[in-house]
Amino acid sequence: MSDVIKLLPDHIANQIAAGEVIQRPASVIKEMVENAIDAGASKVDVFIKDAGKTLIQIVDNGKGMSIFDARMCFERHATSKVSKAEDLFALTTKGFRGEALASIAAIAHVTLKTKQEEDQVGTILQIEGSKVTQQEPFVCPVGSSFEVKNLFYNVPARRNFLKSENVEFNHITDEFERIVLTHPEVSFTLKHNESEIYNLPSVVLKKRIIDVLGKTSNDKLVPIEENTDIVEIKGFVGKPEFAKKTRGEQFLFVNNRFFKDSFFHHAITKAFDGLIQHKSHPSYFLYLTVDPQKIDVNVHPTKTEIKFEEDRLIYAILVSSIRQALGKYNVAPTLDFERETSFDLPFSMKNEIPVEPVVKVNTNYNPFSSSTTNPSKSGSSSNYGFTSAIKSEGFGNKEVNQQDWNNFYQIKEEPVEQQIQEIEFEDLSNSSKEYILRGNFIITTCKSGLLAIQYRRAYERIIFDQMMGAFISNPIHSQQLLFPYEKEISANEKNHWNSNQTMLNRLGFSVDFEENNMLLKAVPSILQEESINDCIDSILDNISYREIEKGDIAHVLIQTIAASSSKKKNLITNKESIEALIDQLFNCSEHAFSPNGKKIMQTITLDEIANRF
Repeated sequence: MSDVIKLLPDHIANQIAAGEVIQRPASVIKEMVENAIDAGASKVDVFIKDAGKTLIQIVDNGKGMSIFDARMCFERHATSKVSKAEDLFALTTKGFRGEALASIAAIAHVTLKTKQEEDQVGTILQIEGSKVTQQEPFVCPVGSSFEVKNLFYNVPARRNFLKSENVEFNHITDEFERIVLTHPEVSFTLKHNESEIYNLPSVVLKKRIIDVLGKTSNDKLVPIEENTDIVEIKGFVGKPEFAKKTRGEQFLFVNNRFFKDSFFHHAITKAFDGLIQHKSHPSYFLYLTVDPQKIDVNVHPTKTEIKFEEDRLIYAILVSSIRQALGKYNVAPTLDFERETSFDLPFSMKNEIPVEPVVKVNTNYNPFSSSTTNPSKSGSSSNYGFTSAIKSEGFGNKEVNQQDWNNFYQIKEEPVEQQIQEIEFEDLSNSSKEYILRGNFIITTCKSGLLAIQYRRAYERIIFDQMMGAFISNPIHSQQLLFPYEKEISANEKNHWNSNQTMLNRLGFSVDFEENNMLLKAVPSILQEESINDCIDSILDNISYREIEKGDIAHVLIQTIAASSSKKKNLITNKESIEALIDQLFNCSEHAFSPNGKKIMQTITLDEIANRF
């Protein structure tokens, strides 16, 4: 029988490695920016085109490479970080396996320009599909410049699996933020299609976090610092009131290396028990320092999963240190009795000129005269004693009815149960159908028993269907705001809004930007004033921190608008509004579930009721 096992050629082996290490353009940026930091760079510039599919360029002012090193760095497992097995457990750098550059060169056109400070001239090296096409002396500044063009050009199946430009750019900004938050001492820039996304100077850690997230995050951060023999923890957690429904601001680092760990994430959320709502996610930026010999960073090709020797002890320390920090800075749900709430005006009134109120007094009003009309009738039959308290025109000459005076000072409060019963629309019982309103539910009868409808979800379904139907043929009708709604957002959120601006304009939004300040001038007419902030926050979370395919963006945004509009007050005001809502709901093509898949109605059969007796 002939031999069947053989060694793979290097270019095929490199392409296989690329499938593990280089999954998308963001992987290239991660590996090469980390190499620049390992090279001692104090400034790193990143330029990309078409979300990295066309061009990725990384320029740094690090120590550069010699002619020999420039060639060797593209060989598999060529590294300056590891010389013996023991070095794997004493790592202080980011890259060490020597796979990244070899993998990138196997699936792209790569040009390297590099120069060391002691050299007169640098060198330029060009590689296409692991084959060196050019290497010669070249005049360039100290440091390195990598250009990666036509990623996955020779692996078309991999290129076809790349997502839309918006999704791939989201991954790039994610990787970029993870690196810049680890190294505030290094200045970074990121440009996409000639548009500057980030320009981050060298600063302290808290300022770097604020530069990435926006100035408003300054008041949201609670510092944490804990030193033990097992782990040193420093960083910041977000205040509970700023927790979000979506993830996006959760960062864990160990020895200046970003990693993901659901076990430690559980410890952090546990420390917020009782302070945040269910299914909300607190923000955190935590930096752990652990003995390198007690962790293993070589358990995953992208090094985002790390094995800890003393993970249970670190879990307990995390919970304790976060709770201590929250308690130290008095972060707890409290009522601030010192705060003057009378100045909490809607944003539409903040620019209005204050006007002194005018108090109108009826000088002819006499509370002791039965002929004088009481301007503030209470609806009580006794009129609080106004009619029968004084039997004649002279006060003090006639005996005052003591019972009427008691009625005058007594405020009659109906029991809570009676007050609730008034919502059942007894005054509108002329219709054949009766409804009971409890919380967010409408309860009525049906042939099989009782029908309960979650009316806010029903309204959300109605608005969603109406907007989708209108959106297909025409832009959504918008309303101009009397005063622009101002909101500070991060550079990442601003970029994603601009990337989806055409779609958002068609949905009724009109926005201007002054640096990172959003000036909202118009919104969809369906949105009430109190729903605008919630809607904008939800849109920013969706387009900035979720992977949304290009064809699904309209569906997600309209669903967000519909969900926000369903939270408005006085959605149900009378029996007619209930009947109109139910009629519109059953005219929808899908009336059993809301746009996000939650149940709208539930039938309780007579048999189910009978089984309870």
